[in-house]
Amino acid sequence: MKPEWSCLKDVKIIDLSQLLPGPHATTLLMQLGADVIKVEQPGTGDTARQLGPAVFAQFNRGKQSVALDLKSDEGRAAFLRLVTEADAVVEGFRPGVMQRLGLGYDALAQANPAIVLCSVSGFGQTGPYANHAGHDLNYLALAGYWSVPVQVDDKVSRPRVRVSDYAASGYAALALAVAVMSARQHGRGQHLDVSIHDAILSWTAHGAWAARGYEDRPHESPTVMPDNDIFETSDGRHLAMGILENKFWLNLCEAIGADFPALLDARFTSRPGRQQHKPEVNGLLCGIFRSRSLAQWAAVFAPFDLPFSPALSARELFADPHVKARNMVREVPSENAIALNFPVKFSLGLPASDDHVPALGENNT
Repeated sequence: MKPEWSCLKDVKIIDLSQLLPGPHATTLLMQLGADVIKVEQPGTGDTARQLGPAVFAQFNRGKQSVALDLKSDEGRAAFLRLVTEADAVVEGFRPGVMQRLGLGYDALAQANPAIVLCSVSGFGQTGPYANHAGHDLNYLALAGYWSVPVQVDDKVSRPRVRVSDYAASGYAALALAVAVMSARQHGRGQHLDVSIHDAILSWTAHGAWAARGYEDRPHESPTVMPDNDIFETSDGRHLAMGILENKFWLNLCEAIGADFPALLDARFTSRPGRQQHKPEVNGLLCGIFRSRSLAQWAAVFAPFDLPFSPALSARELFADPHVKARNMVREVPSENAIALNFPVKFSLGLPASDDHVPALGENNT
């Protein structure tokens, strides 16, 4: 049941996209009340289906599936009939593919002047990289993700989630919501050009701009904070200590200064002082945290106001009391899998989740 207040409760979106960015964007809008019809290639469907049912379900549960061969006249005609009753189309092809199929923005607008076409591509519809192949790591590399020094002992390592893809999906969902509302007010749709590279660049650019002056001496960059870091413990676990405000350093000293008096050095009392002695401060902290287990540190820090967090294992994550209390994750026993709720709580509620995963073409008429 969709809440009456939801502005997306009668919005219909056609999802031509595959893998992560487009399907995740349409999933977000579906969680806010939109109906999503997934149009897939007959026989193979979304490439995510080939990566396993759990991967496909993650980004496509609750959608309808229609299988259409868009290279055929019959398939294109059926697609355009869907467009006449839709608010938006989301596609993730390389630039020019929709035009070659005869389904570019002008063709869609002829069928439905209020249609919004959202094109999600690696580098956007224009520019020298527009037709380049790419995936998450490529966009991160070209957006300067690793150009910003952040640790005394800095390393280039791959992120554990597809950061740029999720950045793009969030911007795509926001832009789609705005464009659909605008089209409903004015009767005229538009073409949204979502570049995954642009999306992650909007997150990295300020840090990279500041890092330009420190490329030959990265330790001196203000983005390197010796006390705001991840530290290994004696049992091979890790903890995060997010000391930014100076009050937290003082609280850390109160908590363990008696056992580790080197922390009380007058040079380290202020943030500017610690920034002047980064290798020494970071090395001191590394040695301190390696002296006890993660559980011991958790017990020590529990009474203090400190931005301390254990780096949770996968099993610990789903048993975490805060994760459970926030009701973000729900189990889907029939699939031995999980589904995620929308990560914003609406006081008036959101539509009930639909955990059905569509079979390829099950909604063909």
